[in-house]
Amino acid sequence: MATLRTAERVSREASDNFVFQRSLLAYRAAAERIGGDVLEIGTGSGYGIEVVAPHAARFVTLDKHTPPVDFARFPGVEFRQAAVPPLPFGDSEFDCVITFQVIEHIGNDAEFVREIHRVLRPGGRLIVTTPNAPMSLTRNPWHVREYKANELRALLGGCFAEAEMLGVFGNDKVMAYYEQNRRNVERLARLDIFDLQHRLPRRLLQIPYDILNRINRRRLLKNNTELTVSIGMDDYRLGPVGDECFDLFCVARK
Repeated sequence: MATLRTAERVSREASDNFVFQRSLLAYRAAAERIGGDVLEIGTGSGYGIEVVAPHAARFVTLDKHTPPVDFARFPGVEFRQAAVPPLPFGDSEFDCVITFQVIEHIGNDAEFVREIHRVLRPGGRLIVTTPNAPMSLTRNPWHVREYKANELRALLGGCFAEAEMLGVFGNDKVMAYYEQNRRNVERLARLDIFDLQHRLPRRLLQIPYDILNRINRRRLLKNNTELTVSIGMDDYRLGPVGDECFDLFCVARK
């Protein structure tokens, strides 16, 4: 489904720049921490391949949708199409697993973590990112759940021997964009006088949410063009986890 245009799939479109640069930081940070046989769960639009694949002896990327990627550009990179869990791999097949902005979409997150643990070799690493729940501005019906740092740590601790919990933070420029976004979302939320965002089943809200999200990002771009396009990867940083981080970035070891 290469034509899938959901705002849940971060792209290089200018209106996505705020989240694209944040996601790019996660891939850069992961590239510094991986090696050997690497599995990515959640190819998305595929922009992370060129960042991570050169650091792996073998790189397999998996997604339930076929990404808009010319894999001929990446010799040796293998794509698998599958819904997870379970994972379509043998025990102890990988040295590292990376999965960015995926676990919040998984119904059975405990099984998902167990499957990752199963396919990792002893001493192998899992690097996972997911939105930090305290920074969410509204309910995202595409997400089964969102995590606080202690909740993600407890989930991973059921399988993994150790886990380092970090956060992705933004500088003043990033926070200025976030504040503009917060005000826009609050204005939209005031129209929901019956609080349908919390009362209706999430699947009924996914398409309306997606449309409004895309409209809002493009409006932010139009009204704050210089700010939106000027945000770069270096405007984000990894640091000790805290409530004001945008994403949780966790490195767990088997």
